[in-house]
Amino acid sequence: MKGISLILLVFICSIHLSKAQETIKSEKLWIHVNNLRIAAPVVIPDTTPPTIKLISPVFATDDKLECITPEIDILGKISDDKSGINRIFINMQKFELTADGLFMQRLALVKGENKIKIIAVDNEDNYAEKNLVVHYRSEPSPLTSPLNITGKYYALLIGINEYQDPQLNNLNYPVRDAETLYHVMVSDYLFDDENIVLLKNAKRADIGIALDNLSKQITPEDNLLIFYAGHGWWDQKADIGYWLPADAKISYKTEWFRNSTLCDYIREINSKHTLLITDACFGGSIFKTRSVSMEATKAIQMLYDLPSRKAMTSGTLSEVPDKSSFIKFLIERLEENKEKCLSSEQLFSSFRIAVINNSDVIPQYGEIKNVGDEGGDFIFIRRN
Repeated sequence: MKGISLILLVFICSIHLSKAQETIKSEKLWIHVNNLRIAAPVVIPDTTPPTIKLISPVFATDDKLECITPEIDILGKISDDKSGINRIFINMQKFELTADGLFMQRLALVKGENKIKIIAVDNEDNYAEKNLVVHYRSEPSPLTSPLNITGKYYALLIGINEYQDPQLNNLNYPVRDAETLYHVMVSDYLFDDENIVLLKNAKRADIGIALDNLSKQITPEDNLLIFYAGHGWWDQKADIGYWLPADAKISYKTEWFRNSTLCDYIREINSKHTLLITDACFGGSIFKTRSVSMEATKAIQMLYDLPSRKAMTSGTLSEVPDKSSFIKFLIERLEENKEKCLSSEQLFSSFRIAVINNSDVIPQYGEIKNVGDEGGDFIFIRRN
C-alpha cells in the first residue's frame, strides 16, 4: 500500500513539474505593457548562408574551366531571402551588386591555373564561399582555329533623328550611333564598305526597299547585321512592337514598321546568320526563352556552322532614351575587343551588366522565334 502511494505521489509531482515548465516556457513568449499581457514575437535567428549562382560562363561540375582568352567575364547572382546581402568579395576585393543581386567582373588571367574565390556575406554575418579554377592556355585549340569562313558580311544600319510629324520629338543621337557602328564594322571587322547600307532618317518605304534588295543579294553562306536606332513603340496589350520611321504619324499606324513585318523579312532573307541589334521596342514574346550562359568550351566553328537568327535589344520600352547606354557600351566593347572571333552572345554578356548599372533598361538577348534559328551564332571577325 505504501508502494502504491509513493508511485502516485511521484506521478502527481511529475505532472506539476511539467506544468511548471510549460508555464516558464510560455512566460518567455509574453511581455507586460501597462499591466496588459501581450504576446511577444518569437525571433528565429538567421543561420542560412547566401546562395551564389554562376550564370556565365558555364563551369564543369568540379568548378573548373578551360580558357584560351587572356581575360574572363564572371557573371553571377547572389541571393539571401532572410536577412539580405551585406557584402561580396571577388578575390578579396569588395564588389557592389545591382538591385537584382547580379554581379559581373572581368578578370585578367595568367598562363596556367587561375584561382577565383567569391565570398558573399549576409546581414547576419552568415557567409557562402565559392572557389573556381580557370586554366588559361594561350595557344588556340584546334577546334577554334582556323575558322572556315566562305561568305560575306552584310549590314543594314538605320538611324532616325528627324520626324515629319511634329508630335514626335526629334532625336539627337541615332544617326550618329549608326555612323559610329558603320566605321567600327568597316575598320575593325570583316564588313566591306560596298556591302553596308546606311539609312539616315529613313522612311518606311526606304526600310522595305533595303530589305528587299538584301533578300536578292544575300546567299546561304553570307551573314547579315541589322541595326536600328530611333523611336519605337511596344503595345503591351497586343504584344506587338513597332519601329517609327521618319514618316510615321502618331495618330495612325499606316507608316509604322511592325516587328512581325521585320520577322517576315528575316525569314525570307536566306543568310547563314542574321543578327538584329535594336535600340527600340521589341516585345519579349519575339524571343525564345534563353539565358545568357555561353558554354566556354563550345567551338566557335561549330557555332558558325549552324544557322542562326539572333537579336539583342535595349529592352521593352514604350519610348527609347535619346542618348543610349545600350549603344554606348555595345560600340565600346566592339572597339575594345582583341579576340579574332567574338560571338554575339559573348558580346552581349560583356556589356549587359554595364547597361543595367547605368540606365533604367534591362537589355534582352535570344533567338528570334520561328525564323530559322538552328542553334548557331553570329560571329564578329576582326580584320587583324
